[in-house]
Order: sequence, then structure tokens, then C-alpha cells
Amino acid sequence: MDGFDLFRKLGVGTKFDFKRFKSDANVLNLLPAASVSKSATKKARLDADHEQQESDNEGQELSDVNHETEKHTEEGDLTVLQGLKKKGEKQRTKKSKQSFAQMKQEKINHIRNKNRIHCFGQDPPNPCTSFKQLAATYGLNPQIIKNIASIGYTQPTPIQIQAIPTMMDRREILACAPTGSGKTAAFLLPIMHHLKEHKKKGYRALILAPTRELAKQIYREFLRLSEGLGLKAHYISKSTTEKRLEKKYDVLVSTPNRLVYMLQEDPPLINLSQVEWLVIDESDKLFEDGKTGFRDQLAKVYQACDSNNVKRAMFSATFAMEVEEWCKLNLDNVLQVYIGAKNSATTTIEQELKFVGTESGKLLAVRDIIAKGVQPPVLIFVQSKERARELFHELIYDGMNVDVIHSDQTQEQRDNAVKNFRSGKTWILICTELMGRGMDFIGVNLVINYDFPNSAISYIHRIGRTGRAGRSGRAITFFTESDSMYLRSIARVMVNAGCPVPNYMLDMKRPNKKIRRAAKRVPKRDRISTVSQYDIDKLNKKRKYISKDKGKSNKRAKLKRDAEKS
Repeated sequence: MDGFDLFRKLGVGTKFDFKRFKSDANVLNLLPAASVSKSATKKARLDADHEQQESDNEGQELSDVNHETEKHTEEGDLTVLQGLKKKGEKQRTKKSKQSFAQMKQEKINHIRNKNRIHCFGQDPPNPCTSFKQLAATYGLNPQIIKNIASIGYTQPTPIQIQAIPTMMDRREILACAPTGSGKTAAFLLPIMHHLKEHKKKGYRALILAPTRELAKQIYREFLRLSEGLGLKAHYISKSTTEKRLEKKYDVLVSTPNRLVYMLQEDPPLINLSQVEWLVIDESDKLFEDGKTGFRDQLAKVYQACDSNNVKRAMFSATFAMEVEEWCKLNLDNVLQVYIGAKNSATTTIEQELKFVGTESGKLLAVRDIIAKGVQPPVLIFVQSKERARELFHELIYDGMNVDVIHSDQTQEQRDNAVKNFRSGKTWILICTELMGRGMDFIGVNLVINYDFPNSAISYIHRIGRTGRAGRSGRAITFFTESDSMYLRSIARVMVNAGCPVPNYMLDMKRPNKKIRRAAKRVPKRDRISTVSQYDIDKLNKKRKYISKDKGKSNKRAKLKRDAEKS
């Protein structure tokens, strides 16, 4: 094979100007042999021109294909010279798309693992790690973003990262996250996004809470986040129970008891047929049966929200198996979202168990803690309203800036107690389980469990009043010998939160069913008093004699008046 034939094979599809580059062709011995006739040379050149034309047309046809493949270069597609695809490239393209989807899912999993987010349900929406991302993905109102910034929220908390996109997609949700983790904003922001503006259609969102204090707190938070949107919220109070006000408002915040009272009137004083979102805060408490639970009232409210478009959302800081089972059976395509371990306390709280011997040792321990110095505000939990009053009377005479709140007080007294504690006028607030659910007091530095909680759930809610929104806090729990049956469950919560616990508490046997049933009842404890029982009995006897003497004196005075009249 001479140089000319080799050049033709290597340069197929190209056109070489032999006249212009004749000298180069001579040096390289590329000119045809002398024996080749002129006609053959001419034919070869014509063939070369024809092949060049065909190559140009093919390149033009493939240019469009090449342009399309370049769009997918970032996804891993391969391009070759002149836009030609290699054999089997179609399979590689499919694999590259799968690889891209896998990388995206790994990134989502990384976000969830980093924030300890656990999702159970079909096709959970992608988490949103910033409020700007929420605005870009779902078109969140800029005014809401502005309100969020003005309040001081910089980025979503773990529960907000997953719960907000879920409700934005109008998915029903069961969410469980530690106390102080931002659950209230997690359901308020999607509600405001869906309702958009004020409409005179009646209540379009209903939020239920177990206590009036918590309901008022949710109401105040809604007013802050919805400023400038035109949406109107209403909290039911006794003064408005006889009026039909639903046309004036979009959102209703209430406790179940007050709402059921209005629904049972003939005719009903309230209409919930337009409700699009039913949100139940502290759902495990509202699902409880018996005197302290709200299950019957909740069922009536659930039936009253009979719109075809209604969606339901359950939020709580503690997990209850019966709530989970109910949601699986009754909610449509429900997504379960859990932050961290179930029924766990936040790791920002320094937890401590303190053995005080007997009931009388508790009062000495409280006085000792306060005498050593505490940074107010301080919450002290007791098991009953009677014990709250007793402890208040003991501490108030020590000259402490202390107040008490319980269910026997009027609503005005309770509101004033909360107001003074929030404003700093009261340094120490004595309370019952009433305040253990959802109440958000800014900067509570210390929680004292004067009476040992009778369940891990109660303990988690109590100590959750401190260490909120990433702040640090401290919780001290007193226990006596009679509290030993509860120690194991509380010790487990403390260990899961990274707090030191004596080994003997973890090694204690789990109580049997009989003991666990008994633990649900409020245990009897000695009264809180530094006065001896002898002196108390003597004082009661004296009061009894005085009351009898007053009765006799009143009787004698009455007889004397009757005699004078006659």
C-alpha cells in the first residue's frame, strides 16, 4: 500500500486541495503513480467529494442530537466525536439518571439523619432546611417570611423541616417532637399558607389544646406570625359563648370542653362545617380516657368537622401507642414524623435526681436550693392543688417572691399568675400538671419536681418547661423511698438524654401490672407543713369551739331582738 492509498483511507470524508499543497504532497509522496490515468485520478477525486458531502450531511443531522445530549452532561451522559454515541450508551444514560436520583435520596437521608428525623408513610415530601427554600418551593407568602424573621427564627427546627412540607402538600400527619422544639410554628405556618386571606365563610381551621393557658399561647403565637396577612383568629372565652361569631374569623383556638358546650346547645352556637384543618396539640393527652382525659369531647368535635376537604394533624411531645393506631385506621395516607427517640427529653437539660428521705425532707431541700442561690424564673411542680396551696403558704412566709396556679382558681387569677411570671414580677411559680403541657415560658432556668411524677411522660412534659428552643436548663427531681416504683422509667429517660444515673436504678426490676395500675393513681402523701400534727389538731379544735360559740352568740342575739320586738 503506497502513501496515496494510505492517505485516502485515513482522510476518508475529507477534501484535500492537491493543487494548492502540491509541494507538500510531493514531499510526502501522496501524488498518484504515473501509471494511473487522469480519468482514474478524476474519478477518485469525485468519489472523495461525494464522501465529503455525505459526511457533512450526517454531521448536520447529528448536531441536534449532540445539542440534546449536552443538556444531560451534568447527569453523567457521554458524548463522542462528531456527536456519535458509543455502543451501549443508551443503557449508561439510564443508569446515570438512576445514579442522580440515588445521590439526591442520599442527600435527603443525610438531612434526616443529621436532624434525627424519622418518617413512616408513603412518599414523604422532601425536607426544607430554610425558610427561603419554603418560599421558593411552595410560594410561601413574603409577609410570613418577614414575620418569621422579626420574631427571631433563623432556620427551621427539625420538626419544622419535615412537618411543614408535609402539611404544605395537604398530607395528614402525626408528629412527635421533644418539648420546646417549635411544634406550634410547624402547624401554624402551613395553615396560614393555605388560608391565604380573610374570607367570610366561617372557621376554616380549628386548633384544640388541653388547657386554656396553652390555647391562649397558641392564639398569641398565631397573631404574631400572621401579622399583615388579614387572617383573623378567635379564642373562645366565657364572655363570647352565647354569640355566633364564626363569620368574622378564619381560625378558632379552643379547649375541647368549651367547644363541646357550644356544639351541644339547641340550636348549636357554633358551626364547624367549613373547617379545612383540624389540629390537635398535645394529642396524647386529649386521647386519654377517664376523668382527666378528653376522648369523648374530642369525638364530638371530630364529628362536627364534617367537611369533605378537612385534613387532620396531631402534634405532641410524647408518644402514645393508641394515638398511632387510631391515626393509621382513621386518617388518609397519614405520615408519621418522629424527632429523636420516642418519649425522650431534650439533651439541653441538665437532669438530677435528689434523695430527700421523707416528705418533710422535700421542704428542707427546696429551702436549701433557694438559699444557695437560683437564677429565676423557677417552676416547682406538685401533684395536686391542695399540695400547691400548702407549699405556697410555707414559702410565702419565708419572704420569697412566689405565686401559685391551680384549677380551683378563677380564670382571672390564673391569667394574672401567668402574666406576672412571664413579666418577671414572680420569681417562683408553684403549679400542678396543669402547667406541664405545652406552656412556653421564655428562659425558665430551673424546674423542681417537688413530687415525683408518676410516669415518664409526665416527667418529660414537666422538665420540658426549661431548655426550650436550644437554650440550656436544669431540672431537679426529689424522690423518697415510696417513689422507688417510678425510678426505673425516669432513670431510662435521663440516660437517653445523656445524664448520669446510678446503676442500681437501671438494674431495678420492671413493676408488674398491679403496681403499674396503682401507679396511675395519685399517691397519698403527708401534708406540706412545718407545724406539728399536734399543733394542727389543737388549732382545728380551737376553731371548732369558736365557731360553736359564734353560733350560740348569734342565737342569743336573735332571741333578744325578737323579745324586744314583742
